[in-house]
Amino acid sequence: MAGEDLTSSELAEPPRIPLTAAEFDEHQVHLEDSLMAATAGKGMTRWFWGEGVCLLAATRLAAARGDETPGWVHAFMTPYRAVAPVLEHVNNMAPGATLAELYRASVQAGEPDAAALALIEQSLEWYASAPEATREEGGALEHWPGGVWADTVYMAGQFLLRAGIALERPELIEEAQRQWLRHAELLQHPDVGLLVHGTNQGVRIGCHWGRANAWFAMAGADILAVTGAPEVRDRLVRLLLVAARLQPAHGVWDVLLDSPPEVRGLLETSAAAGLGAAALRTATLLADDDPAASATLRESGERAALGALAYVEDGILTRVSAGTVLQLIPFGYSVIRDDRWQPWGQGLAMEALAAWRETH
Repeated sequence: MAGEDLTSSELAEPPRIPLTAAEFDEHQVHLEDSLMAATAGKGMTRWFWGEGVCLLAATRLAAARGDETPGWVHAFMTPYRAVAPVLEHVNNMAPGATLAELYRASVQAGEPDAAALALIEQSLEWYASAPEATREEGGALEHWPGGVWADTVYMAGQFLLRAGIALERPELIEEAQRQWLRHAELLQHPDVGLLVHGTNQGVRIGCHWGRANAWFAMAGADILAVTGAPEVRDRLVRLLLVAARLQPAHGVWDVLLDSPPEVRGLLETSAAAGLGAAALRTATLLADDDPAASATLRESGERAALGALAYVEDGILTRVSAGTVLQLIPFGYSVIRDDRWQPWGQGLAMEALAAWRETH
């Protein structure tokens, strides 16, 4: 393309050497503890997407370790039991996934949390009828009016899936799956297999952003584990196998998975952590029916996790892209933040660690 801006690409730092399996075995518990502690120490309070990613990841990592849900996760929820959060965007759905998990645990303990149930129901009402919750003509929930993004199947989909399980309402699980499949129809490239980040007024913008593919793959792996739907399996496996073929030896993809010139060499760790988690979980689900694909995805997932976790410094995942709205050209995805922590980076790093424990 004429006029490509290669500034960021030409200044890209070389990749770090990934952790070896032996190094990971030695430092796994320290990595987990440091990420959990650093995340807890940030004092998150907003009922929003980055916080939601952290809450669910911390809950999953604790469960994988055989630990109780961290106290700071419960503490985050406390003020919202008294005063419900403002719900005005799909990103406000994300913390609801963890709330649903906590509610399910309260039911299992014989002490159903009425305040949690009320907030779950409020969130479901917003999803079903709020004027801000717009849909495209095929029913996909829009991230912004006129735009369908891959992010949505994680931010809203994880809530729908887990609320469906907690409330024993299979129609919510079916809706999470239906949204995932409709987003796949709109966003998954029919030839390439990767997802574009999103659409603008019905037009697919051809940027295969790594973290968008990670959101989609992680949600898909969790839906597949619950429903076993063949179409979910086929689309998810296709995406992850293509990503595995594009994956560099050090494990961490460029910020756009197909590495167009404007972002070539700009490594982005949160997508690698999320794709790694999805690949590990999907590999386990495929182990009996498709051992060859399972082996490929397991190796890719391990490589992604070991590559991404090499970028953890004092409990903070570095080389994480900023909060990113839909961009029209590849260069728009070149903003990588090393100057401050990114909550979604913390959450995706913990997801990689949780998935490793779940599958090894």
